[in-house]
Amino acid sequence: MRWKLFANLAETAGERETEVDVEPGATLRDALDALFDRHPELREQVTDDDGTLHDHVRVLRNSTDPFVEGEGYETTLEADDELAMFPPVSGG
Repeated sequence: MRWKLFANLAETAGERETEVDVEPGATLRDALDALFDRHPELREQVTDDDGTLHDHVRVLRNSTDPFVEGEGYETTLEADDELAMFPPVSGG
């Protein structure tokens, strides 16, 4: 499964895209855990102490928000899904 990372998350991980191994029938939580196993330095930037995504971090599954159009952390993923993670963005 492929994760795309943007802005400071990509900088922290040292790559914009990364592949993670998850079992068939894996959930978004499983994919997040696999991402943190590969890049533990991201965990603090992305989640709070209880493992919940920070309010300002956005995750998309195939361009849709699994917390709006899915079952959140329990969203079942397919092997060819593309996951993307965005930090807060500001500009002017």
